[in-house]
Amino acid sequence: MTAVPTSLRPPAPAAEAPATTRAGDSQRVLHRLVRRELRTLAELATWAPPGDAARTAALTRHADLVGRVLLGHHAVERELLWPALERALPAGAARSGRARVAAWTTRCAAVDNRLRDLSTAARQWAVAGTPPARDAFALACLDLAAVVDAQTAAEERELLPLLEAHLPAREWTAIVHAARPALSARERLTVLGLALEDAAPAEQARLMAGLGRGTRLVWRLAGRARYRAAVVRLRGAPPSH
Repeated sequence: MTAVPTSLRPPAPAAEAPATTRAGDSQRVLHRLVRRELRTLAELATWAPPGDAARTAALTRHADLVGRVLLGHHAVERELLWPALERALPAGAARSGRARVAAWTTRCAAVDNRLRDLSTAARQWAVAGTPPARDAFALACLDLAAVVDAQTAAEERELLPLLEAHLPAREWTAIVHAARPALSARERLTVLGLALEDAAPAEQARLMAGLGRGTRLVWRLAGRARYRAAVVRLRGAPPSH
């Protein structure tokens, strides 16, 4: 799970039931967001004038945001989510669950290595402003996207069913309240917009229901319009929703 921004927190559960779709949806939405944005960045970079400092800054800044979201996601999973899941697993599933978490840890190390490679490529493009530096950034985005594809597919196949079946809702609520994403208020609204873009209607409803009243008001009065304008500047087209 990402260090899920406060704006993405699900509503508090009413009973001691498994977290089910609240936990699973949060994981899948963030996975989908990161996969989409990395591939979009690769495509946009391919067509960017390599020496255009403003365009380079816009793309590398967005890559930095996506990278921080993913790193925060992994940190909360590693420090809070999977330990809570392991405590909640019944005896018969504990050994298998621990093995799956260990496999996740190995796969995430590879993702984090690629994140460092992307950060390096972004800095080199910003300094050099050359076609090879731009192309290296685009390839780093694609390489990371492929690794994230494999890692998240395995996580959704192996760990999310356990999460949805066994994690108590009270544990999920405690985890999302303990998460402290290192994002500004504007960045949290951007991440909310990114999450809503490809979410199914039921997922969108759960995300919006989980917002505080003030955040919902900010999103409806200004956040949605600002997000749309930011996406148009970045992609040259409005968001899909």
